[in-house]
Amino acid sequence: MSRYLTAVKVGDYVDIFADPAVHKGMPHKFYHGRTGIVFNVTKSAVGVRVNKFVNGRIIEKRIHVRIEHIRKSKCQKEILARKVENEKLKDEARKTGEKVNLKRTPKLPKAGYYLPKAGDDGVITTIQTLPFSDLL
Repeated sequence: MSRYLTAVKVGDYVDIFADPAVHKGMPHKFYHGRTGIVFNVTKSAVGVRVNKFVNGRIIEKRIHVRIEHIRKSKCQKEILARKVENEKLKDEARKTGEKVNLKRTPKLPKAGYYLPKAGDDGVITTIQTLPFSDLL
């Protein structure tokens, strides 16, 4: 029941997941798992713009899918959270008068370290390979 009551507005990002229990308004198998933007809302269906790769080019397809086959997408969650955090950092920077870096930085490599000495006496032991011996 909650699936029918989800509020979807024009411009929302939605994921298309075909619900096999409901056959009406089911999208084609190509669109299963795709993310699109809502362009139209009717009483029982939603119009979604989805990109499709056809013969080396990307075409924007407009499909209508019943609400049972739609989920709100979480693809914008991280972007919106970062936007709110950046606004807070900007406000603090304006108050203090210092410059703040808002760019995302890639994960840096781990710091280097030295391994402890080998053995208790500190002498490095070398291992030699055994010569080949035929067992027959």
